[in-house]
Amino acid sequence: MKKKERSGQKLVRTREPQRAQGWLFQQMPDSLVGAEHPVRVVAAAVERLELGGIFQQAKAVQGRAGRPMTSPHLLLAVWIYGIQQGVGEATELARRCREDAAFQWLCGGVEVSHDKLSQFRAEQGEVLQEVFTDTLALLVHHGLVSLTTVAQDGTRVRASASAPSFRREASLEACREQAQLHLKAVLAQEDDPSLTHRQKAAREAAARDYQRRVDEALGTLERERAKKKSARDKRQVRASTTDADARVMKMADGGFRPGYNVQLAVAGKADGGPRTIVGVQVTNVGSDAGSVGPMLEQIEARTGQLPGHLLADANHATLADLKACADKGVDALIAVPERMAHAQAQGDHSAQVEAWRERMQTPQAQELYRGRASLVENVNAQLKQHYGLEKLVVRGLDKVTSVAVLTALAHNLLVHGSALVNLLS
Repeated sequence: MKKKERSGQKLVRTREPQRAQGWLFQQMPDSLVGAEHPVRVVAAAVERLELGGIFQQAKAVQGRAGRPMTSPHLLLAVWIYGIQQGVGEATELARRCREDAAFQWLCGGVEVSHDKLSQFRAEQGEVLQEVFTDTLALLVHHGLVSLTTVAQDGTRVRASASAPSFRREASLEACREQAQLHLKAVLAQEDDPSLTHRQKAAREAAARDYQRRVDEALGTLERERAKKKSARDKRQVRASTTDADARVMKMADGGFRPGYNVQLAVAGKADGGPRTIVGVQVTNVGSDAGSVGPMLEQIEARTGQLPGHLLADANHATLADLKACADKGVDALIAVPERMAHAQAQGDHSAQVEAWRERMQTPQAQELYRGRASLVENVNAQLKQHYGLEKLVVRGLDKVTSVAVLTALAHNLLVHGSALVNLLS
């Protein structure tokens, strides 16, 4: 147990990894991995990050009874290293903490359960956003990341919801009636002597959870119907009883499945070098249109700077996004879609649109645009194939955003981990 002091805060008791102490009947943890093992870089980088927001929530402080909390730095390090190894499930991470040498070294004798890992990822979304922003600001400030060229693209990620879970209004109303009846039946079993207190509590929690999900689906249905104009379109709206935030959208293979749209902004050079994620934006809209403006605002908020050139495919070309780039002084190198190639621009955006068309016809712009795929599509592929972001295991827009930010942070620490260790030393 260790007492940690934060400026202006109480002393917080935490269980910290003790990698330099021996375990009974086991080898020294420090000898489990080599001196150059990548897990050491992850541990060193994460331990230097500021997680003050979590310590403010701590109850195990000096002068108060309570069990020491598991080190937030340890939980974050387990997630970061696990994602880098392609593991995105808390249950699998907990198993590796028991059986894998690198994870055992990382834990340093502290037991890490899948409940603790799941709770950390679900409840610390704001802290993860702050850590992601702080690391980016540090890298940009020391010249390790340049925003001269930034590429943006969206990738559809399969949601943790099945197609049959999407229902229309009549079916959802029937589900709500069934959920209410089921909850009444569960509550009527309170006096059943054959059930333990834990079994009763579990059954009641499951019944209330299903009722909550059905209510959320009905709320989503009403909001989506309000966006439709015709009565026919309103009748066709469906919502999921598994994940009310998920939407059916077109995937990369041409099929339609429940998913989320994860937009990434990646800074780097097309001809090589580190590729750094400088923006993460998660929506449940299947289209990329309208995503450039919010991404520019996010990049500026995280780094204090704006990109010199923003590269994006034709799906991102909208009048609003082109105007946002022009207003902020960002060169929009966005492919011209066929619908806008020859049409006359209307309204007060005509000069901006015409300047964009002319810019995209120049050899310099075309040369820069060729680097888009090697920047952002390369990183998108890594997140799906190597970091476990191909299919989500969490539900809800907030939790999916936390997963995306955590994955982006893992990528950036893999690329810049050693440099961050030196900067934070």
